[in-house]
Amino acid sequence: MKKVSFLILIICLATKIIAQPAPANYILALNKFKQLYNNNQPDSIYSMFSPEMKAALPADNFRSTTVQLKSQLGNLTEADFVKYEAPLAYYKATFEKSTLLLNLSVNSSTQFTGLLLKPYQAPATTGAAATTSSISTDPSITESPVTLKTFSGSISGTLAIPKNATDKIPVVLIIAGSGPTDRDGNSPKLGLTTNTYKMIANELGKNGFASLRYDKRLVGQSVSSTKETELRFEDYIDDAVGLINMLNDDQRFSKIIILGHSEGSLVGMMAAYDQPVKAFISVAGAGDSADKIMTEQMKSQPQWIADGFNRMLDSLKRGKTTDNIDPALYSVARPSVQKYLMSWFRYNPIREIKKIKIPILIVQGTTDLQVTVADADKLKKAKSDAVLAIIPGMNHILKEAPADKAKNVATYNEPDLPLKPEFVKAMINFLNKVKNL
Repeated sequence: MKKVSFLILIICLATKIIAQPAPANYILALNKFKQLYNNNQPDSIYSMFSPEMKAALPADNFRSTTVQLKSQLGNLTEADFVKYEAPLAYYKATFEKSTLLLNLSVNSSTQFTGLLLKPYQAPATTGAAATTSSISTDPSITESPVTLKTFSGSISGTLAIPKNATDKIPVVLIIAGSGPTDRDGNSPKLGLTTNTYKMIANELGKNGFASLRYDKRLVGQSVSSTKETELRFEDYIDDAVGLINMLNDDQRFSKIIILGHSEGSLVGMMAAYDQPVKAFISVAGAGDSADKIMTEQMKSQPQWIADGFNRMLDSLKRGKTTDNIDPALYSVARPSVQKYLMSWFRYNPIREIKKIKIPILIVQGTTDLQVTVADADKLKKAKSDAVLAIIPGMNHILKEAPADKAKNVATYNEPDLPLKPEFVKAMINFLNKVKNL
């Protein structure tokens, strides 16, 4: 059989090339393609072709090529966003037997107007991978790699220490938010480049505080034998506790403070309980259990997407997963993560924050599209002695952003956009008080 090296065809209108995040309908089309390809449904993929694609490529030819491709490459396991240059989105497509570059384009009806596989070469200076390194380490700070051995693998992180430190200093453990987020606050899988945690580490170092940020389990350089289907919320807690104990054994540090962002806020609450932690900072932390938060977020989606999520949620409450999930929900509720969701939904941040008997700072931005000021108010009500800092004009990635959704989301791919100064001030003021306790 002749070796198939790429999928036949790509048809695109000539247009100005502008690098930017991929539109939402591209993500939807990619998830649908992955599902249909892995389920051996080439005819269903073909049904998503635009009329121009169908005219250029007969169904029989596409079917035979795709079947042959599947036999040579196996399933498509990952598709990591590389860049978007209208009208093309580029993805690093990892198959069971090879890695290729997947180029696709879709029209306003989410029909494929282009679909091409070709040999993959890691970009040297372009795309999301390049922008993640655009924020350099402040010259007053020394960074070094850190590895925590776990039962299933290892957690990889970066320890940042001020160069002028002459005595023991406080260290802040930075716990990332939801999704496949790395130590710097970036997510190549989702095409997001924020550098948020790298920037926090720089600000901490400039103000005399050490920090440890790390790649979440199964992300970046953190490796684990745990499969996605086996991952549970408690695994993230265990990883944080392991890092806390490692820092506690390090004689360079006087006290440990946890900074948990988004989902990391709940992880941090639970890791801080009954551990050698002296203070806790919740940044954009939810005030309700994750199932309620996600249900509320689904209200901004088309009704058919929200209905599909609610059906899946009802099944999870009965202890059952849902295999037949719409591709539009794959990024948040694909079958392989549903048991993780089930474990996450069990925990209520209001209940957990009440258990913490250390100084707490609660920070929330007013233009956060994912977590609201009402969430911060709920946390404050549950812990009346906590310090509450509401930052006007700050979004979920802790940067200046308007309330307009499109303009707000655009900041998620502006890696040089600085942290909101008011956030930095609130964080450092709180830490200076903790340092002197």
